[in-house]
Amino acid sequence: MNPSKLVKQYRIDNPKKFRLRDIDPADRGGLALDKKSVKDILAKDIERLTEMQERLYAQDRWSVLVVLQAMDAAGKDSVIKHVMSGVNPQGCQVVAFKSPSAEELNHDFLWRISRALPERGRIGIFNRSYYEEVLVTRVHEEILAKQKLPPKLVTRKIWNERFKDIRCFERHLARNGTVVLKFFLYVSKEEQKKRFLDRLDDPAKRWKFSMGDIEERKLWGRYMAAYEDMIRHTSTQEAPWHVVPADHKWFTQLSVAATIVKALEKLDLEFPVMDGKALAEMKLVRKALQNERPAGRSD
Repeated sequence: MNPSKLVKQYRIDNPKKFRLRDIDPADRGGLALDKKSVKDILAKDIERLTEMQERLYAQDRWSVLVVLQAMDAAGKDSVIKHVMSGVNPQGCQVVAFKSPSAEELNHDFLWRISRALPERGRIGIFNRSYYEEVLVTRVHEEILAKQKLPPKLVTRKIWNERFKDIRCFERHLARNGTVVLKFFLYVSKEEQKKRFLDRLDDPAKRWKFSMGDIEERKLWGRYMAAYEDMIRHTSTQEAPWHVVPADHKWFTQLSVAATIVKALEKLDLEFPVMDGKALAEMKLVRKALQNERPAGRSD
């Protein structure tokens, strides 16, 4: 089975009927591949992605925003490392959103996001994103108090209001040439536990672990409810969610790579065509280069 066929399988086209329990985090989409096959398929997608990214950069019309959301240890960093390994760094930017600064808290919750959006011709990757404002802020409502909103605006409707703000924001991006690709890497609680233990056993990975990770695990049910509600309210035609099973990192990487490649192929990206005055100038440049004297000659 070609992994590119998995793209639609994990895209949420009917969000009102979406239930997280209908997706198995350990699902592999019917693929039974050995390591060599996985590497070969991923290499082909990376090669195609590299080619399409070069056209995207040269055409300078579209931009692509890749949003990665997940619980800790779901594989966001691995996706960035492996899927984007062939992309020219000049045409790609990665932004990891952490706790807002004092300056950012003095603005609306989308302000810092707008400043980090990719320029035309570039691929932007958000490692966590504005969706934290309807996830971690919703689970830890004490964070909301730090945002200094007028009290009368903090009502039970605030999450639905933020969902609406996000939908409008993404629609605005789409109308202005930004392709929004959103991925929720869905890892199981048991697999997260295994990966946490692996981190503790590996001196090179221990730095990634903190006691806060254990505290967040205690809130797993609340997070899953928040994710489900978020996806149901913000998966749209302009910016659909892709809920990708993440218990197998190789499968996660294949699915994300295939989705990005397919989205780029839909843009009909081409290198700019030189004609008219520009083509005439190119001919003059060619002639001038061909008529240059060899280095070292003074006559």
